[in-house]
Amino acid sequence: MVEALTSPILIWFVFGLVLILAEFAVPGIILVFFGVGAWVVSAMCAMFNASLNLQLLVFLVSSVLCLVFLRGWVQKVFVGHSQDGESGFSNSEVVGQTAVVVEAIKPGYPGKVEFRGTQWKAIAEEPIQESRAVEIVRQDCITLIVKPINGN
Repeated sequence: MVEALTSPILIWFVFGLVLILAEFAVPGIILVFFGVGAWVVSAMCAMFNASLNLQLLVFLVSSVLCLVFLRGWVQKVFVGHSQDGESGFSNSEVVGQTAVVVEAIKPGYPGKVEFRGTQWKAIAEEPIQESRAVEIVRQDCITLIVKPINGN
């Protein structure tokens, strides 16, 4: 029983599972590839008896290869693209919408706008006073880039 729990197959499999689950808590889409590398070693150990040095070498090589060749593709699949081709959240829902300034915006100093009942950090190329309506030009993560609406 104890021998089964110390089997390299089980140790590498559990280590890989822990790394893949840890990916949910750590941003960046990196740990999952090391988890896959650990599973590759687990499968290798199931097929033949490998030394610890070989196990570590296979873990390192397979993890780095997965990271280098698959990370970009996985990010595209799970994170997505915006309309301008940058990876990240799509901002097509907010572009062109109207918001109201609740904290004055000055160039180089962000203010706040209210959009759909929520306050957002906002920046602009020109000063905009409170209570002015603004148009959302684009979204950069949790910051809205805005411009004043003419005639307001």
